Amino acid sequence: MSDPWQECMDHCVEVTKRAGEMIREALQKNIAVMQKSSPVDLVTETDQKVEQLIISSIKEKYPTHSFIGEESVAAGAPSVLTDNPTWIIDPIDGTTNFVHRFPFVSVSIGFTVKKEIEFGIVYSCIEDKMYTARKGKGAFCNGVPIRVSGQEDISQSLVLTEINFKNNPEQFNTMLANVNTILTIPVHGIRSPGSAAINMCLVACGSADAYYHMGIHCWDMAGGAAVVTEAGGVIVDISGGSFDLMSRRLIVASSKAIAERIVKEITEFDVGRDDTVG
Repeated sequence: MSDPWQECMDHCVEVTKRAGEMIREALQKNIAVMQKSSPVDLVTETDQKVEQLIISSIKEKYPTHSFIGEESVAAGAPSVLTDNPTWIIDPIDGTTNFVHRFPFVSVSIGFTVKKEIEFGIVYSCIEDKMYTARKGKGAFCNGVPIRVSGQEDISQSLVLTEINFKNNPEQFNTMLANVNTILTIPVHGIRSPGSAAINMCLVACGSADAYYHMGIHCWDMAGGAAVVTEAGGVIVDISGGSFDLMSRRLIVASSKAIAERIVKEITEFDVGRDDTVG
């Protein structure tokens, strides 16, 4: 009996490769930059063209499936996760990196059925690293199996997060205070590569030991969540509860011990939800 979700995944890999080629070609040209919600929330024509390529290619083959895409939502489409097979797409995760030609730029796609992630694909297209994961079948980078580091001692860990300007001064100060708190545990260091999906994959392949973030979106998390889970990692809510794809926040770690320590150390702030209407 054929496996329909594996067929979806195989198709997705091919579409993602084409999207990566489009991004690499765009990097050779002048990049026209536009703003979305703030001067640091950027979008380019390439973001929009890549999302159109991905959605049209998948919709042609799977017309009854649902889609949540970053640029579609920015244009007014709903961001609601249902039981229907759903593709959650970030055409360029790391748009600011793309604009500056900083080499951590990815295409991220997660696929859910009955609100559960069935597979995820993250293509770090400048590095030419294709991370793939299917539920229950492991995680891979360019076809080679990957595993988290297994590190359990946070003082021996490299931690990832993102440090961005926030209009809300309380949130901005809390973000900086959290960085200070983690650094002074102490840990080996904090890095900010600039792509949530790549951050998750770096934990998945053992290059980093943890990643925490408040204020990202389901399209930033869906692909990488599959990869890190299948690589043996831990993914939880900032509060320590179960990971919620629509919650806009997460902790990813190489072990339960490190995840729990980060929960204990950092201060939460409200970032809303992706599925809130109005």
